[in-house]
Amino acid sequence: MKHLESRKYIIGIIFLSVGIIFSIRLFYVQVIDNHYKSDANNNVLRHVVKYPARGLVYDRNGELLVFNEAAYDLMVTPKQVKEDFDTLAFCSLIEIDKAQFIEKLNKAKQYSYYKSSIFEKEISSKSYAKIQEQLFNYPGFFVQTRTLRSYPQKTAAHLLGYVGEANQKMIAENAYYKSGDHIGISGIEKQYETELRGKRGLKIVMVDVFNREKGSFMNGIYDTTAISGSSIQLSISAKLQRYGEELMQNKKGSIVAIDPKTGEVLALVTMPTYDPNLLVGRARSKNYNLLSKDTLNPLFNRALMAKYPPGSTFKSINALIGLQLKTLSPNTLYSCNRGFSFGGRKMGCHAHSSPVNLEYSIQTSCNAYYCNVFKNIIDKFPTAEQGYLTWRNYVMSFGLGKKTGLDLPNELSGFVPNTDYYDRYYQKGRWSSSTILSLAIGQGELGFTPMQMANMVATIANRGYYLTPHVAKMIDNQPIQKLDSFVLKHETGIEEKYFDEVVEAMFQVVQKGTGTSAKIDSIQVCGKTGTVQNPHGQDHSTFIAFAPKDDPKIAISVYVENGYWGSRWAAPIAGLMIEKYLRDTITRPLIEKRMLEGNLIGKVQKPIGNAGE
Repeated sequence: MKHLESRKYIIGIIFLSVGIIFSIRLFYVQVIDNHYKSDANNNVLRHVVKYPARGLVYDRNGELLVFNEAAYDLMVTPKQVKEDFDTLAFCSLIEIDKAQFIEKLNKAKQYSYYKSSIFEKEISSKSYAKIQEQLFNYPGFFVQTRTLRSYPQKTAAHLLGYVGEANQKMIAENAYYKSGDHIGISGIEKQYETELRGKRGLKIVMVDVFNREKGSFMNGIYDTTAISGSSIQLSISAKLQRYGEELMQNKKGSIVAIDPKTGEVLALVTMPTYDPNLLVGRARSKNYNLLSKDTLNPLFNRALMAKYPPGSTFKSINALIGLQLKTLSPNTLYSCNRGFSFGGRKMGCHAHSSPVNLEYSIQTSCNAYYCNVFKNIIDKFPTAEQGYLTWRNYVMSFGLGKKTGLDLPNELSGFVPNTDYYDRYYQKGRWSSSTILSLAIGQGELGFTPMQMANMVATIANRGYYLTPHVAKMIDNQPIQKLDSFVLKHETGIEEKYFDEVVEAMFQVVQKGTGTSAKIDSIQVCGKTGTVQNPHGQDHSTFIAFAPKDDPKIAISVYVENGYWGSRWAAPIAGLMIEKYLRDTITRPLIEKRMLEGNLIGKVQKPIGNAGE
């Protein structure tokens, strides 16, 4: 009897234990472990990210430069993909091969079996229309809407930049971004990414067994609205930008134009260039690879990253420093016998009348005159080092040899050597003004970007100061937040009266000197030509200018690689740009025709691939 009673207790304990175990397991599954709940939810609920439209971009006159077009990401939830999946039919539908399908699905599985991720991104509206009709046959796949950038003007590619998918490094550095998000990679898109990107939204929808949406979950109480990005108005003139690119077609070089009174960039041309629509959508990677392999290097932003010696355009700066230090006066005369002799060597010069005063030296671009000017600046001080440091400080006060502060990424600083540089090459105390005399005519170790040169001539136009160059004017019709720094005057420390002397000389350059090809009837243009020595081939043509003389509205720097004299290509291009901006018309059609038809690269640029998909 006791034995039976004992067995009864044991059996009861076993049943109780089993019940407790099942209860604990049920509690764990229902309350603690959300694996099954997540699996169930994923079968009936779909979390759809609502990507915001990026802000629109306009030029200074309200002309649309960048807008958005609808595109679609094909999403996949691996757990919901059926085993009897018709792979070949699906691959044909979205235009990929089987190997790509396997790779993409495995990548999605590595991310998560239960969470959706992008399978195929940035599908065009045309392709989506075909896919949408068949998508119900493929459980686990659905489409999510986003927008892609479109560039109606097909211009200013380097300034506007492009957008791409955020990589893992970007996601790790900024908690805002998630896999699949777009981010500005270059240009305005990168510089003003925070303003342009907007804010993501989320929509939770219910789906049936056929993968069809059946409405919002809980009437959308958990949904959030996507907020579009802010629109930006740029300072550039789309018309002037397009014209500059036409003038520079089939040439290498750049044009940078600035409003000296505001620091606003009016045009930023770098050639060769490309259609910005090439770096949009599914074809972006292929087109980027093609562009990066192009021997003309169209991805290189010459306006901000190319460093050239300033050549004879720099003589205006040496004249101003000499005047300020009183080693030079407007009436100072120097002889020129086809050059300047120093240390057993001679720096050559072209034929012109001699002796030469300040105005005529700039008008005729006399090398010998500026060898004397530079030598006297350096030798005014007890040591060459002291003289050079004084000279260097004045040079850099024009924004040369350092970043201008432009609101675009990837600007380079240029180069004005410090004394340590020369100490390393010649030993401390072993170099003098004669050793570095090539700086007198803007050659030697000097290297400035076209942006810095445009800023330099804007400083001359303002008679001694510049405002930080910038390309953004307004964000959502409000002044940009950095406006305070953009109205701060950067002074050179050179008295205004000395600028008047140099400005008059630059006016004579265009009236009857080396820059007459930039002359425009009834517009007083001040300029300076330059022929930049190039050890790798034909010399470069350069020209700086501003106009009108006494009420400057545009300051411009032009570099044409392998263009030889500054008067041959750079000066006429600058003159045409000035006339286009100030008059919106051209009164010198023959010069315009020669500039438009000029080809200095030996072949005609052809478009690469098709824009977009």
